[in-house]
Amino acid sequence: MSAEGLPTKEQVLEALKVVKDPEIPVNVVDLGLVYEVEVHENGVVDVTMTLTAIGCPAQDLVKADAEMAVMRLPGVTGVNVEFVWTPPWTPARMTEEGKKMLRMFGFNV
Repeated sequence: MSAEGLPTKEQVLEALKVVKDPEIPVNVVDLGLVYEVEVHENGVVDVTMTLTAIGCPAQDLVKADAEMAVMRLPGVTGVNVEFVWTPPWTPARMTEEGKKMLRMFGFNV
């Protein structure tokens, strides 16, 4: 927790690791889908993220899961999840942990 009783960016990212892409068995953080996290003094957290494809039918599900995950953190009063498409997602944005998870499922990354 930060000095004001708000979560840090790192704590928000850790909370978001429970959110999985419905088509790829890896969380949105290790997939590299989370572009920015901003924690405001009033307890509102802004999350800027993308999906693996524009028009993904799971967008509403991922948004709801992300909002619920962050709202569980102490001091959070609201969550805004915004999807952006620039820059586009590529597998190069994945963490080493994400690539390791995908390799376990037989993906070549």
